[in-house]
Amino acid sequence: MSEPSTEFDSPWKQLLEAYFEAFIAFFFPQASDRIDWTRPIEFLDKELQQVVRDADSGKRLADKLVKVYLADGSEAWVLVHVEIQSQPERDFAERMFQYHYRIRDRYSRQVASFAVLGDDRASWRPQTFDDELFGCRISFVFPVVKLLDYRSRWSELERSTNPFATVVMAHLKAQETRHNRRERQQWKLSLIRRLYELGYSAQDIINLFHFIDWLMSLPEALEQEFWQQVRQIEEEKRMQYVTSVERRAKQEGIEEGIQQGLQQGLQQGLQQELSLVLRLLERRLGAIAPELVERVRRLPLEGVEELGVNLLDFDSEADLRHWLDSQRLGASDRNI
Repeated sequence: MSEPSTEFDSPWKQLLEAYFEAFIAFFFPQASDRIDWTRPIEFLDKELQQVVRDADSGKRLADKLVKVYLADGSEAWVLVHVEIQSQPERDFAERMFQYHYRIRDRYSRQVASFAVLGDDRASWRPQTFDDELFGCRISFVFPVVKLLDYRSRWSELERSTNPFATVVMAHLKAQETRHNRRERQQWKLSLIRRLYELGYSAQDIINLFHFIDWLMSLPEALEQEFWQQVRQIEEEKRMQYVTSVERRAKQEGIEEGIQQGLQQGLQQGLQQELSLVLRLLERRLGAIAPELVERVRRLPLEGVEELGVNLLDFDSEADLRHWLDSQRLGASDRNI
């Protein structure tokens, strides 16, 4: 029997984006009380990528940089770092400090850095980074949530309607059942049933179902049993949410696969033709200005093929430029 691996990372990213207010309220209520949730939040993915692009990221999964407004009307940036890994990382606190000061230095913004730790070592709790040389000292402190601590607060999780209570329950049970997939199947089904009993909307049930399903992977035989049981639950509740999405996803997956195959074939043909034409141009004209090379790369497949025929008449870079200009004018005429 094949044992699919368990993912502890990717699903968090989608939930952070869908339920950011609930995330802050559940894990960092002291911050939630100071944020004006009536004003829109903004995810600053490009800004975060600029900061951490050259950093040694370790096993990061769902770092998020979010612009929020405070209750006093001022603007603030919140860095959320979710670290889901099986082993502690020695330089984690230093990395938190690096991200913090890089964002502050690059954008001149106040930044709050939060961390969620999903490892299973109770003693690993990095919350500070300290450094000192010749009396010059740095001390950086950041709030940390340890998911393992919620094992002793299970009844609190059961009473909560916050979606991240379900997230934590799924995470803990996925860890506990690594080596007992039958028990995992039972817990997975129990958590799915709980979604319906809490009265979530259809979209919330679907979102959280996907998180649980991704996190708590099962062998194929148990997976088939699980889906039969999910269908029974939906029949009992008269809520065909998950199973209807499953059927639609399968059909869309087939259609998307066909379309992607066609697109990949066309793209591969374009790249091969483009590579050949650029080599022929360089052989005939020598080094070509980067600006002209970029214009050639933007040509559609039929344009590249036509260039491959016409380049035999070129004697200089000016001929190539003139030909490209004529193509642009021709495209403008066709759009009239």
